[in-house]
Amino acid sequence: MTVDGTETEMQPVAVDDARIERALEAILMVADEPMSLVTLATAVGAPVKRVRQAVDALVADYDGTPGPAGDDGTPGVPGVRRGFELREVGGGWRIYVRPEFDEVVSGYVLQQNPTRLSQAALETLAVIAYKQPISRGAIASIRAVNVDSVVRTLLGRGLITELFTDSETGAINYGTTDLLLTQLGINSVDELPKISPLLADGADGFDDVR
Repeated sequence: MTVDGTETEMQPVAVDDARIERALEAILMVADEPMSLVTLATAVGAPVKRVRQAVDALVADYDGTPGPAGDDGTPGVPGVRRGFELREVGGGWRIYVRPEFDEVVSGYVLQQNPTRLSQAALETLAVIAYKQPISRGAIASIRAVNVDSVVRTLLGRGLITELFTDSETGAINYGTTDLLLTQLGINSVDELPKISPLLADGADGFDDVR
């Protein structure tokens, strides 16, 4: 942020201890990548140990795990199992739709979105198709633009999927789905046309693709 022409760094906002679970929940709802406990602790200005406890509490909350026993020893009341879960992936935490609802969510998203993709989405989809598996950062490097919203769109359309998370960097790697193959009328990405004749000489990022 700039104040009177001077660059100032945004500082994390410390959260009251009683509100840490909900603050973490809000952050995780908008996160595009798995977030480590250290990153979450920095975001809410709390010790890592406290954040770990809060994450465990959220996992139990979403899973409908019974709450703590009462003072008289009576067992806690089970909660309601949510349609989403908080999952640890590649050393970080992220909210995901529960597997049993994937089909429902995919069907809804496909019905709500228009069938036509933007030029930016088509270009990003081409990068993923020819370079998969590929991370969001690598896609952005090739296209030289921020691709966060476009990747979300392609995920929502069911045209790409998260293949795996790099164990060292925590970056999610993406690839195309069978739905894309069906829409293109091919059986494998190996049947994609050679891209080299379509590119200008020395096009960055595609010099090793057919």
